[in-house]
Amino acid sequence: MSSIFGALQRPSIRSTMRAFHEDERRCGRHSETLGELRLLLDVHTLLQTGRANYTRSRMGSWYWIGVCAGLGVAAGVLLAGFLTGTRAAVTAAVVLAAGAGVGIGFALGQWGEAVGGGVGGALGSIGAAQLVSGTLRRGGSRFGTAIFIAVAAVVLAAVAWIPIAGYLEATFVPALAGRLRGRAGERYAGLRSLAKD
Repeated sequence: MSSIFGALQRPSIRSTMRAFHEDERRCGRHSETLGELRLLLDVHTLLQTGRANYTRSRMGSWYWIGVCAGLGVAAGVLLAGFLTGTRAAVTAAVVLAAGAGVGIGFALGQWGEAVGGGVGGALGSIGAAQLVSGTLRRGGSRFGTAIFIAVAAVVLAAVAWIPIAGYLEATFVPALAGRLRGRAGERYAGLRSLAKD
């Protein structure tokens, strides 16, 4: 094995492969050689370039801002699912979600990512608060609603890593809340007119 790690310090792939084949001949192993060779070549490339490059092109700041916005939306949805109930709780969820989004943004990048995460957190919290409050008003249990919202937040966080998806999440969640609010008013408009008579 020392010949393999010694070969990694040399700059050429040819020497790495030569050392690998010598070690393979000496040990008599043939079944795992292809996987080990690929791993060695990946490690060698990583050591030479100094970074892993799996996309062949660099992702710009637009990607990371979108990821932070999507993760902020997920944090906002999660906090709204657990904190929504009163106006003060909704306000606290919006403020905490914006703060969590800013924290996520600074963890993954700089000011642009932090702003994207903060805006995404606030929008996600506002959108999910409408859904949660409507569910609770119609008789849904607080615990069951929180569990479903938490699962949705995990899905939103996973989807946020897809390019452009974070931006779509930041627009989709509040739009869904606006649509639900508009439908709730239409559905019960007739009942309100009957109650006045």
